[in-house]
Amino acid sequence: MAQRGPSRRLSAQDASFLYFEKKEAPLHIGSLAVFEGTVDYDRFVENVESKLHLIPLYQQLAIPAPFNISHPTWEWDQNFDIRKHIKRATCPAPGDDQTLYDFAAELFAPILDRDKPLWEMYVVDGIQGNRSALVSKVHHCLVDGVSGVELFMLVMDVSPTPIPPSAPPEVEKPPPDPPLMRFLDGMLDNGMQVMNAAMDRQRNTVENLYGQGPARNSLRAVEAMLPYLQVPVVRAPFNKPIRAGRKVAFSEYSFAEIRQIRQQAGGGTVNDVVLTVLGGGIGKYLEMHGQTTSGRTIRVLAPVNVRRDEERQSLGNRVSMLLIEVPVGVPDPLERLELVRKRTESLKRRQVADGIEGLGSGTNAAPAALQAWLGSLPTAPNTLANMVCTNVPGPMIPLYTIGHRLLANYPLIPLGWEMGISLGVMSYDQKLYFGFMSDAQHGSDVQRLKEFSDQAYVELRNAAGIDKSDLPQLGVNAAPAPKATANGTPRRRRATPSEAQAMAADAS
Repeated sequence: MAQRGPSRRLSAQDASFLYFEKKEAPLHIGSLAVFEGTVDYDRFVENVESKLHLIPLYQQLAIPAPFNISHPTWEWDQNFDIRKHIKRATCPAPGDDQTLYDFAAELFAPILDRDKPLWEMYVVDGIQGNRSALVSKVHHCLVDGVSGVELFMLVMDVSPTPIPPSAPPEVEKPPPDPPLMRFLDGMLDNGMQVMNAAMDRQRNTVENLYGQGPARNSLRAVEAMLPYLQVPVVRAPFNKPIRAGRKVAFSEYSFAEIRQIRQQAGGGTVNDVVLTVLGGGIGKYLEMHGQTTSGRTIRVLAPVNVRRDEERQSLGNRVSMLLIEVPVGVPDPLERLELVRKRTESLKRRQVADGIEGLGSGTNAAPAALQAWLGSLPTAPNTLANMVCTNVPGPMIPLYTIGHRLLANYPLIPLGWEMGISLGVMSYDQKLYFGFMSDAQHGSDVQRLKEFSDQAYVELRNAAGIDKSDLPQLGVNAAPAPKATANGTPRRRRATPSEAQAMAADAS
């Protein structure tokens, strides 16, 4: 059956990632996944191809509407070739961890080709320690962090010997309609959008009368945002226009330790601990650059998942944002954690994320042509925030691809709007992985920020009285190479049954 109708049109939020993307600031997300053993390229391609029918958008193009009368639509790629998306790559010598990280940043940096479906994978060999890697790139118009994890779970296996997938069904893949038909479809979809918006306003009016509607949440959001709009952000050394080229730095921490820290500190969330560690690391980083930290905060944009239960396992974006002031001049890590916890709890109690989403929905009603034109303009100066920190719950059990266990999964996230360093956080197999992404020019010393954050984590853990389990290394390599078995395969600790019960960690 052919896919037709408004469901194939990008939402305004999804389309915005296409409109506002710049060549020097691509808007794709991804990860560096490290596997034990050598992943065979041909077998990996066959494995992904056998599941590709479960994610049709991976075979579709984002086609702009004529004259941008409406947002783009997803249309089948009539020349789809999976080997143009899954490519071989060899890590440069000597193939150690730092060389792999630099190579992953190089592969991740370029913008995706819009003449193809908007994703790529690189199967990387030549890595020390009998390992291989997978660098993945997916455009943000396709997925947000949460749907990206669900997509990752679909491509991976929960067993080294999974049940073969069923044969894909026959699906009609028609070419795009002629331009005139697509123009008329865009006009019709715009009319339906106006009708849906009118129905939403009627429903919201009733809810607002009882003080529970989106108008009240939006007012709270405006109230929370006004101080930040009135007072420009104090710029960090990396708050400069984004240039081409990327650098990365990675850390990994015990998830059990982090949960114990928040419990010992009297509550809060995993994300509160993450922001506390980041605040400690940024404070040391600013001092290294000669900037004062006394009484200072950094403003962190934190994406918030607003996906409803019925929207799970659907692609696209359902995110809002919280702007959180994280103290960087508070030397006591427990005091810093308490300040972060109070600020995030206040924002959640006032439902600021819901209000910001409501405000965004109002701007989404603007004509697609206007949104596309705004996206083509030079990037406006950023006076609002210093950086983005996104924390996505991931699978807490071991995963595999064609029998090879996934050893580590480091998030890769984009840069933009004069925020030359960002932090992606993802949980996997009882660990929390930090992935710092930086502009190669303005954040060239991102490795020092990673090391400072490792120190801040150790200080927080010690202050909370938590015994160490997987202490992060404070050097270039985040963890020592695992001891090998008799056949040369790295030995990995298997999660106990109690540890593996939860499929995904909570970020809240």
